[in-house]
This record gives sequence, structure tokens and C-alpha cells, in this order.
Amino acid sequence: MATMIRTVRHLRPLWPALAILIAAGAVLLAMGRSLICPCGRVALWGPVGPTQSQMLADWYSFSHIVHGLLFYAVLSRAVPRWSASRRFVLALLVEAAWEILENTPMMIDRYREATIALGYTGDSVTNSMSDIAMMALGFLAARRLPVWGSGLLLVLLEVIPLVAIRDNLALNILMLVHPSDTIRTWQAGIGALF
Repeated sequence: MATMIRTVRHLRPLWPALAILIAAGAVLLAMGRSLICPCGRVALWGPVGPTQSQMLADWYSFSHIVHGLLFYAVLSRAVPRWSASRRFVLALLVEAAWEILENTPMMIDRYREATIALGYTGDSVTNSMSDIAMMALGFLAARRLPVWGSGLLLVLLEVIPLVAIRDNLALNILMLVHPSDTIRTWQAGIGALF
């Protein structure tokens, strides 16, 4: 009986997490987001191009893992008395809210005008759910890793896409907040940044 009670307590945060995922998916579908790529294909990886944000994962999945690492760090300091489960549910809620905001016409237009994502049409619901899962993966990794391990992982997850596609979370935020023609030109592969 005691084992069953411990198991139920351990699974308790799964119910709000599942509710958040279902609610986010329902909102995205109600907003007119496609469940899968409008092209009709479903793939594990979306290569750079117009369908990348329609597949299960893409280069920006790394950014969502970074979200999880950062949420863990910030929430551990902001609400240290909260259990890790409670902080995890809050992180899921924030990430789900971001996925909904990111797929509004206002944000899609902002990405098109401020970044190199000229043909960006928003994410499929499948990709958004995967992005939320990637954040959860980052959060759970940060919970298990030593601080230096989380820091190293964060740096790797920023450097790899920077080298591969000339973009990452830091540049994405910078370009959304304060667009730079110099960075946009470098991201397009024309000229050098420095």
C-alpha cells in the first residue's frame, strides 16, 4: 500500500502537465494551426526550409531545450520553496503559452519582418507539442545535471545551431527585440559578421 501511495504522489504532476498539453493543443487547433504539415508529410526532422517548423523536430528544437535549462535555473532561484514538480508545471505552462503566442498572426509577421524566417508560416500542432516536450527535456536534464553540466549543455545547444544554420535562441531573441541588418545579412550567408 505504501508503495502505491508513493507512486501516486510521484505521478501527481503528470496530470496538470497532461492537461496543459491537451489545452495548448486544443487552443492551437482552434487558432487554425494544422495538426501536421499541410504538405501531408510527417517526418522526425524538418530540414531548413519552409516545412521545418511543420515536422516533429527541427534546428529550433535545441532552443526549446535551452528554454528548459533556463526555466529550471530561474525558477529554482525565484521560487526555491516550491517543489521541483510544481516548478516543472509552471515551466510547462509558460512554454505552452509561448507556443500559442508564437503562432499568432502578430508573432508570425514579426518573425517574417525581423528575422531571416521570410517564409515562416507558424508551427504545426505536432511541432508545437514537440517544442513543449523539448523544454520539458531541458528542465529535467537541468534537474539531474550539475550546474556546470547544464551550463556546458546550454553552450553546446547554442553553438551547434549557430554553426549549422547561423541562428540560435540568443540571436532569435536579439532579432525579435532589436533587428540588425548586419546579423540578417550574415545569417543569409552574405558577407561576414565581424
